[in-house]
Amino acid sequence: MNYTRMTPVEAASLIKDGEILGLSGFTPAGSPKAVTAALAQLSEERHARGEHFQVGIITGASTGDSCDGVLSRTDSIRFRAPYTTNVDFRKAVNSGKIHYTDIHLSQVAQRLRSGFLGHVTTAIIEACELTDDGRVYLTAAGGISPTIARLADRVIIELNEAHSKRMIGVHDVYEMERPPYRRPIPIVRPSDRIGLSYVQVDPAKIVGVVEVNLPDEARSFQEPDPITDRIGQNVADFLAADLKRGIIPSTFLPLQSGVGNIANAVLGALGRDTNIPPFEMYTEVLQNSVIKLIKEGRVKFGSTCSLTVTNDCLQEIYENMDFFRHKLVLRPSEISNSPEVVRRLGVISMNTAIEADIYGNVNSTHICGTKMMNGIGGSGDFTRSAYISIFTCPSTAKGGCISSIVPMVSHQDHSEHSVNVIITEQGVADLRGKCPMERAQTIIEQCAHPDYKQLLWDYLKISAKGQTSHCLSAALGMHQVFMAEGDMRLTQWGKFVK
Repeated sequence: MNYTRMTPVEAASLIKDGEILGLSGFTPAGSPKAVTAALAQLSEERHARGEHFQVGIITGASTGDSCDGVLSRTDSIRFRAPYTTNVDFRKAVNSGKIHYTDIHLSQVAQRLRSGFLGHVTTAIIEACELTDDGRVYLTAAGGISPTIARLADRVIIELNEAHSKRMIGVHDVYEMERPPYRRPIPIVRPSDRIGLSYVQVDPAKIVGVVEVNLPDEARSFQEPDPITDRIGQNVADFLAADLKRGIIPSTFLPLQSGVGNIANAVLGALGRDTNIPPFEMYTEVLQNSVIKLIKEGRVKFGSTCSLTVTNDCLQEIYENMDFFRHKLVLRPSEISNSPEVVRRLGVISMNTAIEADIYGNVNSTHICGTKMMNGIGGSGDFTRSAYISIFTCPSTAKGGCISSIVPMVSHQDHSEHSVNVIITEQGVADLRGKCPMERAQTIIEQCAHPDYKQLLWDYLKISAKGQTSHCLSAALGMHQVFMAEGDMRLTQWGKFVK
């Protein structure tokens, strides 16, 4: 079939006010870049003429600046789901300009199929290859591509020459049925393949192909510092001790890791620790640190949704695909993040917290309970079903003015029932099997910064005793003091006790 070749502007002009767009990708990896940027330009022109133009956007996870950034700055997004990292988007959400729905990433495809998020009119999918019979070979991420390609009225393909065709064969595309009587996902090892290497699209729905040569808008991360190195070593020491005690099998267990500097430091520490055998990953993203460990033989296999790596690292993968082809698989997000598979494989989850309270509840999304940072992402998908769930964070932020260990989290994403271990550079709080007061004592003693330990112990003294002890008038007192004075260390509990 001869598909219609279009410019980005021509493709964007097909999109009308009020539509819901489904986008490929998971993080900036695999996300469309040219059509969304052109759509922002057209939107700005329409606004200048006094016309209304906004769209809904549903993605696998975050995107790059050529999507979330430019569309936010041109006031082109009415609502968005599920996860994002863009600064301009975050500002628009927190000012109420964009309606943002924060969803567990494993649930997005099913909610689309069930009609919870409206009807996707246009899917924009980045590909490294497209065949006449509608086989779309994806680039560096799986995301929700198979679902939006099937549900959308029309499909626009960004055929991106920046991604090598050697990517063909790395993806494992599998879409779950709608309930009831859904079959089990037949994955019992991270390396199992259960689907196709491509997304099948009805060729009649492909209204245009936009040929581009645009690299992923990859994010770089800071090098480890003494605090993140210490956190990483604490994680490695904890897992090595559980391995020695026989709590973790001698073969070890698959790992999941979130995104960011701490995640890279943790994986680096695990890779260096000779007490931990070579291991597999069953996760949602692979960063540079994991690719390095695969080359070194410390990671035996990586199952993921996205290659969230720098462009240099991605090109290295493409150039050495004969080596990597049998050590990587990219899946749709509802499979990479499936709680069913996570529970079956015994995945150890490792994610980052903004703050944790003394009873083990974790806030991973909101600053002081109100300002959205990035969204919950896939952390909840893995945490609740993990063999061991670990949350890491530095004990303080803002030069020590904020304690990451607080009496009560200002927003809760993960409850104490799902959180097994909290680790800071100060130490490790193993919460397994502990009652609330034991958890509080362990977290304060092991994880809190010395500047805040006594303040937290004093909070327990003024708290009304119960199965979980709290002074409700003071529970968020440290947050209130920070908002008013800029430093939680200035908290005086007497001002809050009623």
